[in-house]
Amino acid sequence: MSIRIFAITFFFLISPELLAGTRPNIVLVLMDNFGYGEIGLYGGGVLRGAPTPYIDSIGDQGFQLTNYNVEAECTPSRSALMTGRYGIRTRLRGQLPPRDVWYGITKWEVTLAELLSEAGYATGIFGKWHLGDTEGRYPTDQGFDEWIGIPRSSDRAFWPDSNSFAKDSHPDVDFAYVMSSVRGEEPKKLDIYNRSKRATMDKEITENAIDFIKRKAKGKEPFFLFIPYTQTHEPVDPHPEFFGTTGHGNFADVLSQTDSYVGQLIQTIEEMDLVDDTIFIFTSDNGREGVPRSFGFTGPWRGSMFSPYEGSLRVPFLIRWPGKILKKQVSNELFHQIDLFPTIATWAQANIPKDRVIDGKDQSDFLMGRTKQSARESSVIYIGNELFGAKWRNWKILIKEMDEDGYGIKNMAYPSIYNLIVDPKEEVPELNYLNDTWVDFPLYQVLEDHQESIKKDPGTIGP
Repeated sequence: MSIRIFAITFFFLISPELLAGTRPNIVLVLMDNFGYGEIGLYGGGVLRGAPTPYIDSIGDQGFQLTNYNVEAECTPSRSALMTGRYGIRTRLRGQLPPRDVWYGITKWEVTLAELLSEAGYATGIFGKWHLGDTEGRYPTDQGFDEWIGIPRSSDRAFWPDSNSFAKDSHPDVDFAYVMSSVRGEEPKKLDIYNRSKRATMDKEITENAIDFIKRKAKGKEPFFLFIPYTQTHEPVDPHPEFFGTTGHGNFADVLSQTDSYVGQLIQTIEEMDLVDDTIFIFTSDNGREGVPRSFGFTGPWRGSMFSPYEGSLRVPFLIRWPGKILKKQVSNELFHQIDLFPTIATWAQANIPKDRVIDGKDQSDFLMGRTKQSARESSVIYIGNELFGAKWRNWKILIKEMDEDGYGIKNMAYPSIYNLIVDPKEEVPELNYLNDTWVDFPLYQVLEDHQESIKKDPGTIGP
């Protein structure tokens, strides 16, 4: 523990000159399994049975990205967001098969909340964590001052209502709970996380987030508010206030509900006179659900979460910062969620750790209109611990493909290469077009460079 504290302190020393500047508040809304095409600005909204005017307003007043990329699964995606590092470096896994699966991030990693906290920010999280649920791994152990939410996935809301599961039926299995904690204290169990609680959870998250904004608006320190909503991960259960209001089923009701909650956050920021001083971000951890009862919409893209296809990897991203980020900006430049870590660090005047590889690129100049080009030209694609491929500009290579019906992995005799402008649905590999086979060289170079980087910094598997 002392080594970790020393490392954080050493790498986060901030000069008085840096602290003298104005630093923005940051509100980051993260949806759960939310498809690219759900909201109006991305072709959804009314098409999906529910207009999304409040969420759309973020893009109208700021920057919309159409090529914002994430990891294909909840835990590595949230890990990448929090650390600025590909999930493969940050994983904590089980010790023995078959539990060699994603569990959370290692204690050694420095989270965005720790980075901002060390830079003098008040930090709060209200919602789903999914990066560790044992001693030392809760949000308030990793940089957040306060937290109310769920430690793991929303699918555990099924358990308390199941007629095949009874409390204390096995010592290793328990009901899921809504929990709360503050820094330095042991988390407390609040309510059993069942289907009825599931339906009211995001409203409670919103209310707690609004309370946080109002409290911190009165202080002198800037704040970082992370709002990882539990929707639209299955089960998609609208709040009773929204149930049946659209006439188009549960998913549309939840979409309308989410827009309303985001609107309440925006209105609170306006009421507290924080608009010009606050960066507001809306995005998702990965693409839509793959189960029929909870289908989302991927827009023009193929696939769903847990796959290497664009419907899994591309999600909405909207950001506004009045006076700093120009209105009504839209770009298809490549951007990855890991880029938010160094970008926010720049805006917050926080120092990034120097003892590890940071995969993210500082995109502050790009988002603020100082350049038309993204700082990123390529990214890699993982599913779990398997390297599936890479993207370079508008091109994509897959060295493995996936059976979308059963998630079986197919090793390719020859890699599939796609031009995502010509073939957004990844239907016809470029092997059929010999005039484009030159693109093998830059794509393979991305893979080789990444593998060399992993050799230099494989991360710490645990603890």
